[in-house]
Amino acid sequence: MLADWWQYDFLRYTLFSGILIGLICPILGTFLIVRKLSMMADGLSHVTLSGVAAGMLLSKKVAFLNAVNPLFFGMLFSVIGSLFIERLRKVFKAQQDLAIPIILSSGLGLFTVLISVADGFNADLYSYLFGKIVTVTIEDLYALLGVAAVVLGTVFLIYKELFAVSFDEEFARVSGVSRRAINLWFMVLVALTIAASMRIVGVLLISALITLPVAASLQISGSFRQTIFFAILFAEISVLGGLYFAYMLDWASGGTIVLMAVLILLTVLGVKKAKALLLTGL
Repeated sequence: MLADWWQYDFLRYTLFSGILIGLICPILGTFLIVRKLSMMADGLSHVTLSGVAAGMLLSKKVAFLNAVNPLFFGMLFSVIGSLFIERLRKVFKAQQDLAIPIILSSGLGLFTVLISVADGFNADLYSYLFGKIVTVTIEDLYALLGVAAVVLGTVFLIYKELFAVSFDEEFARVSGVSRRAINLWFMVLVALTIAASMRIVGVLLISALITLPVAASLQISGSFRQTIFFAILFAEISVLGGLYFAYMLDWASGGTIVLMAVLILLTVLGVKKAKALLLTGL
């Protein structure tokens, strides 16, 4: 099997893309969960999906758009959706969580209409929905590499500001941190990550990879940095293990990765529970 991974280009693209996804998704997921925005990925994923559908439809109708990867339309829609969410959070100050279902419903409605206009699903769209190893291209890898560089660079340069805004926006504002600019940029990063990861995990499952490794990490970590570290570790295990079994069993890569993440979470919870019972017995 190792020979196959190095022999075929698409498998190498998938492997490198998976490693990048396992790195940046849990980092952003940790900040999202701290902000109580764990459903953000679900909302933006549906908007991204409508962007991909729009790209596929336009490629049929407009000749010069045939060469444009629908992924870039998904990125554009996702970024616009993230900006709308941030705006709606300000409109509904007392019910900020309403912003996410509003965008999610809008994205799903637009996707449904675009698909009906395009005369239904096709095999390529299925890969965007649930992830598929054989569909990863060099363009997808380059897009993900660019997004990963921006995400890691941002976290490295403004980690303290991100940390402050995530835990206490008012304290961050009093301290002179530009919370509005940081919030907007963070939303854009989440949007780009979701769009760039959809070929591997699938747009309907990417939120699971953003949240499940963090959920498992929170059970054993003692600090914010430890949470990020263990979340990355669990995500990488989920991605690499999921890709292995997806290739060997010919399963959808996204679903297999998510099942690995669920298994890790259940294992962590089980070990923690067993340890607690053992200490109680002693």
